[in-house]
Amino acid sequence: MSTQPAPLSEQAMGTVHVIDDEAGVREALSSLLRSMGYEVRLYASAAEFMGSWVLDQPGCIVLDVRLPGGSGLDLQDRLAATGIHLPVILMTAFADVPMTVRGMKAGALDFLTKPFRDQDLLDAVAVAVAQDQMRRQHISQAILYLERMEQLSPRERQVMDLVVKGLLNKQIAGMLNIQEVTVKLHRAAVMRKVGAKSIIELGRIAEVVKAYRQGFGSDHPETHRGA
Repeated sequence: MSTQPAPLSEQAMGTVHVIDDEAGVREALSSLLRSMGYEVRLYASAAEFMGSWVLDQPGCIVLDVRLPGGSGLDLQDRLAATGIHLPVILMTAFADVPMTVRGMKAGALDFLTKPFRDQDLLDAVAVAVAQDQMRRQHISQAILYLERMEQLSPRERQVMDLVVKGLLNKQIAGMLNIQEVTVKLHRAAVMRKVGAKSIIELGRIAEVVKAYRQGFGSDHPETHRGA
C-alpha cells in the first residue's frame, strides 16, 4: 500500500503524482522531489491512482510505462479520455522507439530512461508544473469571463456576437430590426459588463470563453475535483 504524505504547506511548489510499482523507486523519487519543495503522492498502480487522485493544486504525473494490470501508456490514454489534463512525464527501463512515439503522440511532456539523472527529472517536473499552473490560470480567467457574460441579456449577447464578427452598428441594427442608437446602448452595456476596453479585447474574451466551453464543460472532472 502506498503512502500519501500530508501537504507540506500552502506554499508547496506543486503536487507530483508518482506512479511506479517498485516501492524503492517511489520512495527515492519522493525524497528527491520533497527536498525541492514539492508535495508528493505515491501510487503503486494505475488503478490506485484512478481511485484516489485529487487535483487540489498545480502539478504533474511521473508515470512508469510498465505497471501491473496495464501499461502506463494505457493509463495515459485513460487520463485523456477521462479529462485529466495533468502533464505526464513517462519513465521506463525498457524504452523503444514505438513506445516513445506512442507516449509523445499521446501528449507526454518528457520520456526518461532509467536510470536517469536526478537533475533530468527535476528539470522535467519544473517544466510540467509550470505548464499546469499556466493551464489553470487560463481556466480561471475563462471562468471569470464566462460569469461576466452570463450577466448579459439575450439581446446584449446577440449584439456581442455580431460585434465580434466585425459588423458595424448600422449592419447589426438592420439584422436585428432595431434602431442604431439601441445597438450603441447594448454595445456599451456589453463592454461594461464583460470588462472589455476595446473591440479587439472583446473578441479575445469571446474566443477564450468559446475554447473553455469546448474543452471544459460543467461536467468536466476538473471542475469538481479542485482544478
